[in-house]
This record gives sequence, C-alpha cells and structure tokens, in this order.
Amino acid sequence: MTIIYYFVGVFAVLLTYFTTLFIVAQKLKNNSIVDIGWGFGFVLVATFSLIFTHLSGLGGGLDLVKFISAGLMIIWGLRLSTYLARRNIGKPEDFRYVNMRKKWGNKQALNAFFKVFMFQAFFTSIIALPVYFAMINPAVSMANVLTLLVIIPLLIGVLGFIKGFFFQTVGDAQLKKFIETRRSREEVMDKGLWKYSRHPNYFGESLMWWSQFFIVALSLNFLGLIAIISPLVITYLLVFVSGVPLLEKRYDNNPAYQEYKKRTSKFIPWFPKA
Repeated sequence: MTIIYYFVGVFAVLLTYFTTLFIVAQKLKNNSIVDIGWGFGFVLVATFSLIFTHLSGLGGGLDLVKFISAGLMIIWGLRLSTYLARRNIGKPEDFRYVNMRKKWGNKQALNAFFKVFMFQAFFTSIIALPVYFAMINPAVSMANVLTLLVIIPLLIGVLGFIKGFFFQTVGDAQLKKFIETRRSREEVMDKGLWKYSRHPNYFGESLMWWSQFFIVALSLNFLGLIAIISPLVITYLLVFVSGVPLLEKRYDNNPAYQEYKKRTSKFIPWFPKA
C-alpha cells in the first residue's frame, strides 16, 4: 500500500502544480510559461519523493543512491527552469502557443488545460521513472554501497551526469553570448562546444537522463531497466521531434549553416571533418 500512496502522492503533486500553473497562465494570457515551469515539476517530484520515503520508510528508507538520484533530478530541473525564466520572462507568448490559441478559438482555455498543462503533467510523470525506481527499491546499506557492483555504476552515472551538465550549461552560455554579439542573423555558431556538435546542449540533456537510468538500473537491480523509457523518450524527442529538427529547419536556406552541417556532428560530439 505504501507504494500506491507514493504514486498517488506524486500524481497529486503534479496535478496541483500544473493546474496552478494553468491558472497563472490564463491570467497572464501566456501559455508558454509551461516551458519555464516544466523543469520545476521534476524538482517537486524529487523533493516529494525524498520526504515521502523518509517519513514512510518506502523501499527501506533513504540511502545514498536515493539521495543521489533525486538530487541530480533537482539540479537538472532547477537549472532548466532558471535558464528558461531568465531567457523568456518579460517576452511575449511563444509563437507556438499563439498559433494554438488562434486554432482553439473560444475553447482556448479548455484545450490549453488538457493538451498543454495536463499533457506536461503526464509527460513529467513518465520521464521521472528513474527516481521512482530509486525510491521503491530496497535501501542499499553503506556496506553494500562500497561494493563494486554498486559503486562502479554509481560513479559512472554521476560522472556522466556531470559531463552532461557541463555540455548543457556551457553550450547554452556560449550560444547566448554568440546571439548577443553576432553581426547578423545569418552567422553560424561554430565555436567552443559547437565546433564538435551542432547541438551540444541537447546532447548534454540526453546524457544526464541516460546517467540517471544507469544509476538506477545497475546500482539497484535490473527491474530498473524499465526506467530506460525515460532517456529513450527524451533522446527521441530531442533528436527526431521537437529539438534538433525544428531548430535546423530554420536554417534550410542558410548556406553557411549547410556548410556547418557537412563538417560538424549532428548530436554526439566528435572532431569536425576537414
């Protein structure tokens, strides 16, 4: 029953949070604030998971693996929401949501609630799978943490997360500086991390989620393999749906970008072609 209460609690937190975000969006007439709030949804899930596990003894109570799994998700979510807030607060509603608003007409609010905010709540609940498995698995004692079967995947996962965090934060910072100083919109960012990948920030995000999965699946038990759904979905969306394709479509008619594509790896960083 404790596990059932845990998942009911997670869904209640997400439902309350995204409903509140929806109400704020309607007052501001700006549904794109859901993008800013999405990362913080994971912060709430991870924080609730730690508190619930501590109070209920779920999975044998808190341990190092649980702290690391939830802590990494909190770091990721806070960074993402903070970055998007700095970039978007004070700006008009994103064009994607403007188009949705026009399409939905007088049923905008109803459609936005279910197709934007509740969809984000559902999506968050699926992507947070690594933390769920970390919490419901039996606690790992300090003696077992020091065994190679736990410490090696734990270290690899943490180091992978740090590398992914570096690529995402540094990539975003380099791109921001480039946009602020470029002489024209036709210029192409091909310096720093962008010399080795056309999307180093997206690569970093994907790597962080694969690292979360690695920690849960190999540090705990192979039941955690189900959590592979999380990095698979994130990577698929980034590479084939809403990340890389949308951004690269903007530069279809930019000769400089087409040359950049020929010499630079699409996603995974690699040495540029001569």
